[in-house]
Amino acid sequence: MIHKNIQIFGRVQGVGFRYSARIAARSYGIKGYVRNMPDGSVYLEAEGPEKNVMEFVKWCRKGPDFAYIDHVNVATASLENYESFEVRF
Repeated sequence: MIHKNIQIFGRVQGVGFRYSARIAARSYGIKGYVRNMPDGSVYLEAEGPEKNVMEFVKWCRKGPDFAYIDHVNVATASLENYESFEVRF
């Protein structure tokens, strides 16, 4: 199990990114959360098997259809043992 903190910059708010990320995360068996940030980025914490988390990070680099990804920061962090993947406000 690994934990990644992911911050995505670009046109990522107002395009359904958080809800698409929740669907993608659940399909990969990822637990954690996603939320919009005041600077216009989207921040996610993702935990799960390494292969699944890395596939989810790949998804984050593309995002939903109407998103435009400028760049993505990914950092490794300690496990938080989330029980589900949720959209936070």
